[in-house]
Amino acid sequence: MTMYDRGVSAEARLRRWDGGMSWLAFPEETAARSSHAVRGADGVWVLDPLDAGNVHDALADLGPVAGVAVLSAYHARDAAAFADRYDVPVSLPRWLPRVEARVDAPVERFDGELADTGFRVREYAPLPGWSEAIAYRRADDTLYAPDTLGTAPPFTAGEERLGLYLLQRLVAPKFFLGYDPERILVGHGEGVFENAAAALEDAVANGMRRLPRALLENGPAQVRALVEAVDAGDLRGE
Repeated sequence: MTMYDRGVSAEARLRRWDGGMSWLAFPEETAARSSHAVRGADGVWVLDPLDAGNVHDALADLGPVAGVAVLSAYHARDAAAFADRYDVPVSLPRWLPRVEARVDAPVERFDGELADTGFRVREYAPLPGWSEAIAYRRADDTLYAPDTLGTAPPFTAGEERLGLYLLQRLVAPKFFLGYDPERILVGHGEGVFENAAAALEDAVANGMRRLPRALLENGPAQVRALVEAVDAGDLRGE
């Protein structure tokens, strides 16, 4: 199966939820790159987007697009195309590296809260070359983790509904236990919309214990995904 589909998506798999929407532009790819749109006081903000033929009509149903944001150093994706379409800059956390050189669009930096969305972001850079923004909105207890957490096959081991990226099983990022989410959005895979807090606690508390199984089930796939993402440069592959 293809890790990252480099083609054109005519139809994404959409999931609407109270306050936003998520989509998989290429539902059959192994990496299952997911994108999100969230409603804020100033309009709709698109996060880490990949384009697809049916996405823009669905966004119009949510409301006017106020901005585009990238929250992972490896999620440049189609942010520039979205920014151009909606005549907005690409918003990046102040400290996020790599993306600005990979988007052909004006860039604005922000700190703390993402505009008027209610999402506050925190820097997470546990390893050299790894940088992402963990975003949380207290108003509806929505958590977004672009790369550390995922539900795509390379992330989960056994019966896990939510898993840690393989290297993160060694780190066990316990700060996640300070959140009590109603829903969890991820950068790879479908979100978790039922018993999200329990899934998060299980992933963090038991991730290291399941490391041997995760290595066996996911090791080769995660190495392949990493190599292809790095090699992709600005070709939508992160």
